[in-house]
Order: sequence, then structure tokens, then C-alpha cells
Amino acid sequence: MNRTLFQKLISFFAFALISFSGFSQQSEIEANLFSDYSEAKKLYNSKAYAAAQPKFLSVSKMATNSSNLKADASYYEAMCAIKLNEENADEKVLQFVENHPNSNKKNTAFFNVGNYYFANKRAAHSLKWFSKVDNNLLSDENKKELTFKTAYALLVTDNFTSAKEKFVTLINDGKYGNDSRYYYGYIAYKQEDYDLAEQTLQEIADNKSYENEISYYLLDISFQGGKFERSIDIGKKLLPKSKRKEQSDINKIIGESYFNLEKYDEAIPFLKEYKGKWNNTDYYQLGFAYFKQNDFENAINYFNKIIGGNNSIAQNAYYNLGECYLKVDKKTEALNAFKSASEMSFNQRIKEDAALNYAKLSYEEGNPFHPVSDVLQEYLKKYPNSKSYDLINDLLVSSFLYQQDYQGALDFLSQEETNDNIEKIHEIALYRGIQLYNEKQLQKSLPYFLDAKNSVDKEIRAKAQYWEAEANYQLENYKDALAKFIIFKEFIGAQGIEEFKLIDYNIGYSHFKLKDYEKATTSFGNSLASKNSDSEINDDALIRLADCEFATKNYRNAIKSYEKIITKNGLGSDYAQYQKAISYGFLGENNKKIDGLKLLVNNYQNSTLQDDALFQIGATYSTLNENEKANEAFNRLLSKHEKSVFVPQTLVRQGLVYYNQNENEKALKNFKEVVRKYPNSPDALEAVANARNIYIDSGNVDEYVAWIKNLKFINVENSDIDNTRFATAEKQYLEGTDSRSKISSLLSYIRNFPEGIHILKANFYLAQTYYKSKSYKVAIPFYEYVIEQGQNDFSEESLSRLSQIYLFEEDYVNAIPLLDRLEQEAYSSENVMFAQSNLMQGYYKTDAFELAIDYAKKILQKDKLDISIANDAKVIIARAAIENEDFRTAEEFYTEVEKNAVGELKAESLYYNAFFKNRNNEFEASNKVVQKVIADYSSYKYWGVKSYVTMAKNYYGLEDVYQATYVLENIIKNFSQFEDIIAEAQKELNDIKVKEDKKNNSVTPKN
Repeated sequence: MNRTLFQKLISFFAFALISFSGFSQQSEIEANLFSDYSEAKKLYNSKAYAAAQPKFLSVSKMATNSSNLKADASYYEAMCAIKLNEENADEKVLQFVENHPNSNKKNTAFFNVGNYYFANKRAAHSLKWFSKVDNNLLSDENKKELTFKTAYALLVTDNFTSAKEKFVTLINDGKYGNDSRYYYGYIAYKQEDYDLAEQTLQEIADNKSYENEISYYLLDISFQGGKFERSIDIGKKLLPKSKRKEQSDINKIIGESYFNLEKYDEAIPFLKEYKGKWNNTDYYQLGFAYFKQNDFENAINYFNKIIGGNNSIAQNAYYNLGECYLKVDKKTEALNAFKSASEMSFNQRIKEDAALNYAKLSYEEGNPFHPVSDVLQEYLKKYPNSKSYDLINDLLVSSFLYQQDYQGALDFLSQEETNDNIEKIHEIALYRGIQLYNEKQLQKSLPYFLDAKNSVDKEIRAKAQYWEAEANYQLENYKDALAKFIIFKEFIGAQGIEEFKLIDYNIGYSHFKLKDYEKATTSFGNSLASKNSDSEINDDALIRLADCEFATKNYRNAIKSYEKIITKNGLGSDYAQYQKAISYGFLGENNKKIDGLKLLVNNYQNSTLQDDALFQIGATYSTLNENEKANEAFNRLLSKHEKSVFVPQTLVRQGLVYYNQNENEKALKNFKEVVRKYPNSPDALEAVANARNIYIDSGNVDEYVAWIKNLKFINVENSDIDNTRFATAEKQYLEGTDSRSKISSLLSYIRNFPEGIHILKANFYLAQTYYKSKSYKVAIPFYEYVIEQGQNDFSEESLSRLSQIYLFEEDYVNAIPLLDRLEQEAYSSENVMFAQSNLMQGYYKTDAFELAIDYAKKILQKDKLDISIANDAKVIIARAAIENEDFRTAEEFYTEVEKNAVGELKAESLYYNAFFKNRNNEFEASNKVVQKVIADYSSYKYWGVKSYVTMAKNYYGLEDVYQATYVLENIIKNFSQFEDIIAEAQKELNDIKVKEDKKNNSVTPKN
């Protein structure tokens, strides 16, 4: 054999042997994979998808790419992923299709995945897969199944039109026919094709599977078709066998059917049984049903749940709501409801009638959101042909007066100057003038009083004369005031008016201010003889009478008058005790003077005259040469009243006592202390003169000269010129009438003698001159100079005037330190009160609430306190307590303030009255207080609008949602000038709408 051929044969058999061996191994692998596949298939069929999946995956990976086994394993592995609801299950199915595009399981995969999602109620997912199925590759039965399930999935996903097209193809099918007919009819019902829906559903109405559902749809179809009697019959039969959830809707249909048949009494129980989320129409129907039964309270409870409506139902509801409120005598609430109805144009008759009711009620009850006059004029403008035109026109002028809008009335009447209108103008001018007077706008009030004096009515003329005099008096025009008071007194018939009771008292004060004490005595005597019922006025008149007698040196008579006040412990009895003692002094009865002053010190511990009395005791003992007793009084004053105005005088007088006792060192110490602490004061000059005597007596003239060289206010060489120049300036100041001449003379002295003997007094005179000519800013540095010199004869008045200048500008930073010092140093009780009351106000305005309260309480501790000052103190405590959220204290003091308050303060106190009642859940009572604010104090807008917010809270507390939202919306719409109130109202409105959105489907809360 050829060797080469033999080698080839050997190689062939070797290859064949290897190939056979490889085939044998492959067959063995395929057999093992098929075995694994079969085992996985058994697990799959047993629904053990989690156990089957890894086996299918293993087979898929190991099987050859071209084998059917790989395709089948991939298919079932993807199906396991679907069954196990894995996130990437969709991708596995799509990957199977991509990898095995020719697999006979591709279509089945799509169909099965769709079926799986369908069975798990995931309609959108099932549609995605059903749409991939090739309908031509399915059996007839599977085609019908696919059509039905696709239709149902389209229905569930609200694709009614496509679903309807598929269901109609199966209506006559033996298996899917009834279900398809039901869903076909249901879709027609949802599409409001009621004829088709009724026709279709009637065909299977006896089918037990759909009996209840079809009955409900047929019920609603009858209702929608206006077959209300039939709806009631079907509904009542359906109720006993329906599910609880369906009963609510069935009751609603029955109730609305009765409502549409105007059988309101029968409608009510069914309408009330609706348990779903209501809307405005639902509330309207039940409210109207109660309205027709004259059950107005229940009608209100449903009508007032309608908020945010802007349709014919809302217009009718608000009009009916207004009628209901009138029936239960809630006119303010009716006003708001008619206003809402009048703003809608769906029914013109209702719109006009609502507008008329709104106008009338605005006049009767007041209008919280618009001036009544504007409301009435708006009605006349809109409805010039109204039968009620003349009625509303007559109410218009009255409305201005009713709202105390006197300026508005004057402006309106001035548009047409008839004789009747002109006379009304004179009368209303009086009211406007008094209004401005009460608001302390004195200068502005005068022209109105002048106008009122032109009235033909004697009483109006007399009152105008009186109030013009009062305004002039408050403006310190005492001569003009006196003349006008006298004219008023001479008016015939003036005795019959209230103001006449105080005329002698006022005339007395005018004389008193003009220092005509003889005439003042007569007038105060007349006032007391008139037996005025006001005890405080009588007490004050008696004191002023005594002061006049004192000023005219009728000391015996003065003592008798002061004694009357002391005996009855009347207003100012401590002052009367002091003046009585001083009167004895002028009579030379010094022992009685001292005894009287001691009574003041011992019996009036809180009197501001304590230091005055101690000084007078010491001075009197000094005069009597009872030096020990004098020193005792002086020392008591110095220790207990360190900031008293009498301290420098006391030191001088005590120094003289020491000097007379030859205790020169003690005397010199006192004199030098006065010079050091109170330079430029008259006491300092006296102290220098007395010290000079001591130095001369001791022979230490050089020491004296060395000492006075360091005193700027002492200039021995120029003293005569100084005195002469100042005497000229002072005479001009005291006797002259030309402010420019006074200012020029005083400025000349200050320039020529900047450290002159009289520099303190010159600065004070100049400051006073500028102040009286209203050049307040120019006066400031001159007052400051006086104050900087320490306590002196002019420091009290300078502190008072300068603090007033800063108070005019509400500059509390500069005013408070001055007021604090004035309180400590003031001799006058009026200045002490002025300082304390303004410190109270200043600390409040600068948010120092605790200090404000401290001063308020200090003021309230005083005896015989003026009512207006007491009210100021109480209101400061109340306001500060509000800021500190101490509502108990605030309520206590606002209650006190309300008793005597007038004007804006009354409005404020009434607001807090309503506020606290709301906090205590006294909603009805709170609203009555708000209505009082609206009716009587509408001109004080800020407090009125704040009160409306409280009113809205009250309404919501009373479950009157309409009123609450109406009030808040109108606050926001009409009062943008009050930003803080708008913010509060908006928050309240948002909160209400968020809460009501949970109950009322017509409410849209603000985001």
C-alpha cells in the first residue's frame, strides 16, 4: 500500500473518530438542557415562577443560538419576569422578540403579557401589549377575547369612543354579548346619549349580574330626561337593594326630582341624605326647600354655605338668603347678601330689587364697606326710573348726618344752593366745627363756627358762639374767648342749652388767664351759685375763686374758700391746704402758717407740694429766729427732695441761718455749693453776695477775689452797664407787643454780655418770645441754654416748653429725657402731670411698654384725677398689654376706657370689646359690638375695618361661611390703605377656603 495513501486513511479515521466523539458529547449536552427545560416547564405550569426562571435562563444561555430550545427558554424566562412583576420584564419580552423574530411564540408573548396586565387591572399596560398582537395569527375565540379586553381597557382609560366601537362588534356574541351590551350602554350614558343608553341597557335590565347598576343608570337617565315622577318611583324601589355607597346618589336624585316638581317638603329628607362632596347647587336646593317651608333658620344654614359663586343659582341664593336674614331680623347680614345678588346680572329684576334692599339697609344699619351716601347715590345713578327714586333721594342727606360725615354733607349740599340747603349748611357747619374741636383741630374748627353763626336758628347761633369761644380759649386767645363767652351769655334763649351751664365758669377762667382777678372772682362766684351738678367743676371753681381772693390780697376770704375745699376733701385739697397756710403768713399769723404747712406735710404724703411746704416752714422759722427748727425743715427738704426747685433757695436760706449763728464755715459751704451747682441763677448771685460778707468779716478778701475770678457769671467792672442794658431789654420784653423788637433787644444783650449777670434770664425771655411767635425750632437753643445751667427759676418752664416742641414733632428721643427731668424738678402739679402723662405716651410710642405701664399706674394712683388723663393712662396700659399679649389685663382696662371714651378712642375700645368677646366664643355678642362701631363710629375707618375682621371670625364661628367670606373679600377689595389689616383678612380668608374645600366642591382655595 502506498505509504502516502495509508497515512491519509489513518488521518481520515482519526478525524472521523474525533467527530463522532464530539457529536456524542453535543447530544449529551442537548439532552441535559432539554431535561432542565422540561423541569423548568413543570415549575412554570405549577406557577413556581421564581424557581422556574433561573432554569429557563440557564437553558437559554447554554442552548445554541439556532435551536428552538433557546427561543422557548427565552420566552418562558421573559414570561416569568412578567409573572414576578419585575421592573425590566417589558424589556425581556422585547429582547425575546428581537432575538427570535421568527419564533411562533412572539404573538403569544404579546397576547399573554397583555392578558397578565389586564388580569392585574393595569389597563394602560395591557393596551400597550394588546396593540402589538397580530390579530390574524389568533384563533377566532382569541380574537374575540382580544377585542373584548382591548375595549374594556380603553373604557377604563376613558377612551370611550374607541371602546364603544369595539364593544358594538361583540353585542350579539354568545360569550361576550351581555357584557359588551352593558358597557356599550354605560358608555352612551357617560357620553350623555341617554336615548341610546336607555335603549341598550333596557335589553339586559333583567340580567341579575347588572340589575342594580342598570337600574341606577336608568334612574339617572330618567332624571336627566326630566322624567322626575318616574325617577322617584325607580329610586324608591332601588334604595332597599342598593349598596350603601350608591344610596347617597340615589337619595340625591330622588330629592332633586321632588325639588324640580316643587314638592319641597318631600325633597328635604332625601336631599339631606346625600353623603358625597356637596357643591353650591346642592346647598342652594336644600336651602330653597327650607325657605319654601318658611324654615328660615335652616334655609340660612344652607344658603350661607354657598361661596365663590357667580351664576344664576348663586344670584338667586344670595337674594333668598337676604330675604331669610330679614325674616329673622338680621339686617346687617341681609345687607351683605343683597349686595352680592345686586352685583350679578343673570336676572335683572333680582339685580335691581337686591340693589334697592341694599341701599335701604345701608341707610338703616350703616354700611361697613362704603359710605352710605355713596351707596344711595350709586343707586340713584343706576336706576333713575326706579319707583323708589324719591325715597332714596330723601335718605341721602340724612345718611351723611347718620354717619357723622358732616364734611360730606356740607360738600353735597353746596352743590345746589337752595334756601333750604343753605340753612342746613349753617347747622351742619356747627356739628363739623364741634367734631374738629373734639379732635383738637382747633384752628380748623373756627371757620365752621363762623359759618354756623349765620343761621336763622337762635340756638344754633348761640352754640356756634359758645364753641368759637371755647376754641379761642384753647388756642390761648383769652381776650377773644372772653368777648365771645360774654356774647354767648347775652344770647336770648341760650339759658336753655346745655353749654350755658358752664358759661360763668368759662368767663371766670378767661378773666383769670388775663389776670383780671376782681372780675374773675365775680364770675367764679356766679358759677358756684348756679349749683352745677358737676362736683369737680365746682371744686375747681372754688379753688380759682380762692386764688382770685388771694391774688387781690383778700386773704381772710381766700382762707374761707380754701377751707371749704379742705373740709370736703375736694379736688386739689392739698393745694388749698398750702394756699391757706400761705394766706395766714401774709396776715402775719406765722404760727398758723406753720401749723397749716405741717398738716400738708403730714396728711398729704403724695402731694407734689411737700417740698414747697418744707421750704416755707424753714423760711418762716428762720424769720422767727427759731434756727434749729428752720434747719430741721431745711435738712428734711434737702434729704427727701434732692431734685426740688427749692434746693438752691434752701441752701442759701440755711446758709444765712448758719451765718447768723456764726457758723461761717457751714454757711460758706452752702453758698459755694449753690454757686457750683446752680450758676447763673439768682440764688447763685445771692450766694456770692452772702459769701462776700463772710470773707470780709474774716478778712480774707484776697481769697474771695481769687474765688470769684473763676466765676464766669460775675463781672464786677461791667455790672452797672450789664444791669442797665438788661433792664432796657427786660422792659421791652415785659411791656412791648412787637415780637421783633423784643427779639432784637434781647439778642443785643446776649451778644454784648455773653457771660453777663442776667444771661440766664435773657436766654429764657428770648426762648419764650420765639415760642409764642411759633418759631419753635429757633427757640430750641435758648431753652437748652437755660436747662444746661442746672435747676433755676426758669428751668421748669424751659423743660416744659422744650419738651412740648419735641412732642409736636413726636420726637420722643429728645423729649423723654426732658420730661424725666421735668417730673423730678417741677414745682407745678400741672407740670408734674404733664411730664408723667407724656412720659407714659413717649415710652409707649418707643415700644418701652413696661415703663409706659409703670407711668400709667403711677398716674392712676393720684387722687381726684381728671377723667381724660385717667382714660389716657388706662388705654396705655391696655395697649401695652396687647403688645405683651397679656389679654386679661388688656380686657380689664379697655373695659374701663370704654365707659368714658369718645371719638376714636371709643371706636378703639369697642373694637377690643368685640375682639375679647370673639376670643371667648361669644360670637353673637361680639357682632353686636361691631355693628355699634359700624353705626356710630364709621368715620374712624381703621378701627372699623379691624372690627370687620373680627366680625368675619364671628360669622365663621357661627358657621355662616357666606358672611365670613363676604366680609373678608370686601375688606381686601375696599381697604388697601390698611396693609396690616389686609394681610390679616387674607390669611383668614385663605384658612376658611382651605377648610371649606374639604366640604364644598365649588370652593377653590388659593394656592
